[in-house]
Amino acid sequence: MIRSLYFWVAFIGTLALDQYTKRLVIDSFIPGESRIVIPHALWLTYVQNRNGAFGLFGTETWFLVGMALVVLAVFWYAFRDLASRSRLVRLAFGAIAGGALGNIVDRFQHRWVVDFIDFRTIWPNVFNVADACITVGVGLLVLSQLLREKRA
Repeated sequence: MIRSLYFWVAFIGTLALDQYTKRLVIDSFIPGESRIVIPHALWLTYVQNRNGAFGLFGTETWFLVGMALVVLAVFWYAFRDLASRSRLVRLAFGAIAGGALGNIVDRFQHRWVVDFIDFRTIWPNVFNVADACITVGVGLLVLSQLLREKRA
């Protein structure tokens, strides 16, 4: 049980923070509304994203959910042995799985994903906490692989 604690803390923390921030945006913004948080750097912009990652892969909910589950399965398969020995990998999986589930919940609940983090001067896509946690999780997996190769 203790071994999987890192996974569950990251998973539940990611899912809870993602859903909480999305609820705040839905309750406080109208679709398309944008507010400056840090001038010339960060906006909060409510986007109802009906497409997959980076606007790709169409708008069909079942297809997008299926793709998310396939990607999760591939990550699990590729890193399952390392996860049994590495807290960092378990933490990364928790963040990835929590983020994926957060976006899946949106797709079933709304038929779109709530995006709101907008760094428009340096990044063209609006994203959310789930997306950020998935990205950080993948980065941690890459880091763990690089550290493993360096030790070998």
